[in-house]
Amino acid sequence: MRLLSAVSTCIIFFGAAAVYAGQSPATGATPQAAAPAASTAAAPAEASGPSGLVKAALDTVDQTVGSLKMDKWKGGSVKTEASGNISSIQHDLHETLPGLLAAADAAPNSVSKLLPASGNIDALYDVLLRVFDAARVSAPGDQAAQLQAALSSLEKARHALDNRVQEAAAAQEKQLIDMRAKLQAQATPMCPAVPAAPACPAPAPAKKKTTKKAKPPAATPATPPTNPPATTPKN
Repeated sequence: MRLLSAVSTCIIFFGAAAVYAGQSPATGATPQAAAPAASTAAAPAEASGPSGLVKAALDTVDQTVGSLKMDKWKGGSVKTEASGNISSIQHDLHETLPGLLAAADAAPNSVSKLLPASGNIDALYDVLLRVFDAARVSAPGDQAAQLQAALSSLEKARHALDNRVQEAAAAQEKQLIDMRAKLQAQATPMCPAVPAAPACPAPAPAKKKTTKKAKPPAATPATPPTNPPATTPKN
């Protein structure tokens, strides 16, 4: 936010300087004329910060509790407790909250800077509510009505600041998710898909070897015995 304000101020300043340089001396223009324009342009940027969401309500609370006339309240423990709570509210408005809101304005998207300011305003609302309850019993009607109006204004402001905290938390969560996804993508390089190897055909079943039985040698036909030649008997 401050960076945007600084850039806007520089643009307006140099633009005004250029216009002044192009004018003739008869116009009577002075460099001081650019200062109000710069402050006017910077106001919307500052009002959009966390403090801009609650400043009007806090000013109303400060003025209301400061204008209370405790001498017109009914005496008793209720009045005594309310006086102590009013002192606590004024101390918080002047001493504690300004530093917390300044830290939130310096880092408007940081949940750790927004939460302390938001929590402090929630506690301030609770204390102011106790003062209002006491006023309904002990204070004049006009003072109770003023406290009720201040309480309503502060309630709207704290809801606006709570919404800012939720938006900042959602933005930080998204940033964390995106960063995690980016880191995972860098850690796992994308390789081209490797084509799957073709399936090998199933091996053919092994053929059983049949052992051939040896054939017995063929029987050779028996040769008939040869009769010796007949011999003629000798006389």
